[in-house]
Amino acid sequence: MASFDAIFVGSGINSLVGAALLAREGWSVCVLERNEVAGGCIRTSHDLTLPGFTHEVLASWHPLFTGSAAYAELKDELDRRGVRYINTDLPTGTAFPDGSAAFITGSLEGNVAEFGRHVPADGAAWESQFNAFMGNADLAFGLLSTELWSAAGLSLGRKALRRLGRRGLLEFSGNTLVSCRDWVTSTFESETAHGVLAPWVLHTGLGPDQATSGFMTQVIGAALQLGGMPVPEGGGVRLVDALAGMVTDAGGEVRLEVDVTRILVANGRATGVRLGDGEVVAATRAVVANVTPTQLYGSLLGATDVPPTVTAAAARYRYGRAEMQIHIALDEPPQWAGPERERLARCPIVHVTPGLDGVSRGVNEAERGLLPAEGTIACGQPVALDPSRAPAGKSILWLQLQELPAGRVKGDAAGELDVGDGTWTEELRESYADRVVSRLGASITNLDAATLERVVLSPADIEGLNMNLVAGDIYGGSCALDQNLLWRPLAEAPGHETAVVGLWHIGASTHPGPGLGAGSGYLVAKALTKPPITQRLLSRVPGRS
Repeated sequence: MASFDAIFVGSGINSLVGAALLAREGWSVCVLERNEVAGGCIRTSHDLTLPGFTHEVLASWHPLFTGSAAYAELKDELDRRGVRYINTDLPTGTAFPDGSAAFITGSLEGNVAEFGRHVPADGAAWESQFNAFMGNADLAFGLLSTELWSAAGLSLGRKALRRLGRRGLLEFSGNTLVSCRDWVTSTFESETAHGVLAPWVLHTGLGPDQATSGFMTQVIGAALQLGGMPVPEGGGVRLVDALAGMVTDAGGEVRLEVDVTRILVANGRATGVRLGDGEVVAATRAVVANVTPTQLYGSLLGATDVPPTVTAAAARYRYGRAEMQIHIALDEPPQWAGPERERLARCPIVHVTPGLDGVSRGVNEAERGLLPAEGTIACGQPVALDPSRAPAGKSILWLQLQELPAGRVKGDAAGELDVGDGTWTEELRESYADRVVSRLGASITNLDAATLERVVLSPADIEGLNMNLVAGDIYGGSCALDQNLLWRPLAEAPGHETAVVGLWHIGASTHPGPGLGAGSGYLVAKALTKPPITQRLLSRVPGRS
């Protein structure tokens, strides 16, 4: 029987970062992945459309990772292994139907000028809100990088209370609950400003009218200005290979095409896993499961391994909206319409939307089971940062549609498409993609003529690529307040430590939620390598170490 200090179930970024950190501390680590490639939602293909075009099949952009504590700690080693990030001073823009555009830049001065370009008072408003946010940025980012259900979370609360006082803390807490709509409309006069900020809420798994979406808009706005929109040169596979190499070079294993069917528990402690072929792999110190609560408590653990209240809560766990992805190989770079065509061509991500109300309408239609009539298009242009992603003179587009119904499609908000029985057939997938591409063609004038090949992934296709993306929900479950922050993944099982000793839960379904920040993997690795409390207490005694 193979035996390791720690086993990771799944090989997403949280697993790979956690495994790499443990390997650096001398742990023997085994990462088990059911797919043919490691990386989870980081999945690079060199032939998805045509040979020579490098596409990120799922996730593409790494600002959360390059701004994370995990990257700060691993950067030197990743640099040595050839992971090179490319960034920009113009991370994002929005293209509006009338041909106008708005942008978020990589500097405070640039954003004051850009927001002031539309309404002079909005430039000062950006500066004021950014400075106010940065005054307590350690608390805001701490909320998204601390194990909240722990002594560290309590310490963060005490820090906030000491600094802000009771009334100030109440005001700060209330600010974290505000919706995007309420925050942007009370902060900025221009609908253009609303329209460049609101689409980013979709990337947090929320809609602009949901609680906490205003706080997340502030976080993203600050992060875009401070960190840009970096990508690893050559594709996300470079990061995956480097992290996996840190594990294997330390004597660990990254095993592909192995299906974990059961987490083994004896006397209340996780002791290993059983694979689909019957093989047992033992874990002497920890099993770390990068799965959804539905999988963890519904199939990987036995009925008697955890309290029945937890099992029942996991069965009620809700998944969020679905998404579609469209990948296009182009014979030449995209040519944007309008007076801002040059700046739009430089943006890694351009949102195509009517604005705040357009985003709100798309979310509402999707949540009612309808295909949106005019959904938000997140148009990624990787070649704007990394020319190696396409042959010389050619380009690619990475399109993400984040406003699609969870589960069965009930109808089409535009009244144009026959959705049949609501399942994602090839016909429905391509018909909806045709609508999206046609709309995008009004903003990219050469889109139709320059298209060499198109590949569309429906929500069903996306779940087929990664079983954690249930029904095409790329965010690991609804991020509504009752499944977020302190309550993620479950109020009955918050945080990452489970009721089973030695079993830890990580991934997008856990705090701090979705994205490529590796937050849960980092937090668990640090918890596992923390010195025992007696050693920590002794270290505080003068003359002891």
